[in-house]
Amino acid sequence: MIVTDIRPLLAVAFPLVASLLILFSGKKPNIREAFSIIAAVGAAICALSMSSGVVAGNVYEFVLCPLTDTLSLTLRVDYAGELFACVSSFLYVVVAFYAIGYMRGHHEKDQTGFFAFFAICICSAIGIAYSANLLTFFVFFEMLTIATWPLVFHERNDEAKFSGRKYLIYTLIPGQLLLVGIVIVYAMSGTLDFVAGGFMNDSMGSKLMLSVVFFLLVGAGAVKAGMMPLHGWLPSAMVAPTPVSALLHAVAVVKAGAFGVIRIIGYVYGPEVLSGLKVTQILAVFACVTIIASSLIAFSQDNLKRRLAYSTIGQLSYVVLGACMLTSLGMRGAFFQIVAHAFMKITLFMVAGAIIVTAHKDNVSQMNGIGKAMPFTMIAFAIGSFGIIGVPFFNGFVSKWNLLRGAIQGGMPIYVVVLLISAMLGISYLVPVIFTAFFPKNKETEFKEFHEANPFMLVPIMITGVLSVVMGINPNFGPHLYDLATLAADAVMKGVVH
Repeated sequence: MIVTDIRPLLAVAFPLVASLLILFSGKKPNIREAFSIIAAVGAAICALSMSSGVVAGNVYEFVLCPLTDTLSLTLRVDYAGELFACVSSFLYVVVAFYAIGYMRGHHEKDQTGFFAFFAICICSAIGIAYSANLLTFFVFFEMLTIATWPLVFHERNDEAKFSGRKYLIYTLIPGQLLLVGIVIVYAMSGTLDFVAGGFMNDSMGSKLMLSVVFFLLVGAGAVKAGMMPLHGWLPSAMVAPTPVSALLHAVAVVKAGAFGVIRIIGYVYGPEVLSGLKVTQILAVFACVTIIASSLIAFSQDNLKRRLAYSTIGQLSYVVLGACMLTSLGMRGAFFQIVAHAFMKITLFMVAGAIIVTAHKDNVSQMNGIGKAMPFTMIAFAIGSFGIIGVPFFNGFVSKWNLLRGAIQGGMPIYVVVLLISAMLGISYLVPVIFTAFFPKNKETEFKEFHEANPFMLVPIMITGVLSVVMGINPNFGPHLYDLATLAADAVMKGVVH
């Protein structure tokens, strides 16, 4: 049942309005940060309050601007959108507190600009989640691109300038190709509205034309998701402050890319049309290569943030691979991987930031014995790592188990092999960090004088770490995220209009 509701608009508006208020309160840090927290809490309340209703079958909708009889800028809350919005909005609250501790503790410059653009990025992510059609999706997708650039460019040094330019080159060009694809889709179908199971059909064009348009549409999402060989911007973006890294990898940018790929596969084309085109098989090959290659590269990175960045590149391709399986279990695993990876990876990046601020260390080789000085922080790192690897009773296991079952369901054993190899490689680049921290080769370490990070940083780390375990035991804890993933997958595979 479609219900007109203002809450989708409010969820988007809270961080957008806050960004303006933050800019005008730059000389009063406490007020500026209060606006950031109020916006995060307000957006989360609006998003989370719709979860039960969406699971019950309601579709909440708000028309922003009607354009024609068949086209409008509209927000609509379906299963998939609610799942992504709940994750983004809740983690915005967590990162809002963490960012205060990091930015103050690290004495970062231009904190006002940071918090303002940070809010716009979250506004964009929630807008992407709640977009009812390709046009609305494009507006928020490009808004996210532009708003993220000042955050990557935050340090204003030569490295940051180079990384900022690189980010724009990588993301803006595919964005324009996305627009071309959207125009062609509208000309072919007369609609842009997302429909579970897809609205495209074989009669709308030749297989070649449908295939070309498919890659025009998924290209922008693949770039933001960091799929190889389009991943170059992501490791370079690690020059940004750690809260930005957490935002890029766990909450907004890469998740928006992966979510966009799912929208194209499940809500524009649909499994029936794609099974005839075979384009998802090509995309799946790139996903498999990305999963293995990024894990091998991560193993060689001494800088902790870069190691985690390459881990993200591989882990987000799990989402793409699951969607490309065109099976109900694979799709379910893809949707829940968005959830699981968000909590795991934000924990790992926040730990990296806590180490930078507290112990002033960037590299794994410098963290000999740091677990004794920062035990709670490094236990949280271990939890996030076990989830990434796919250890049972951690939330990453839930998504990866469904992906494995999806590959078996579709008779695709090669994907099972890829997923198992990836898990082994995850052990190789994450477990050594834990051993270095808790079992130092040299008992005399330089960390005796250090202690845990300040509470603004430590508490968010502990919250996401604990939730990674809780959701591994009970995936439906909180706003029914596993139910939403299951319902979204079933709707796509059955062609249910929701």
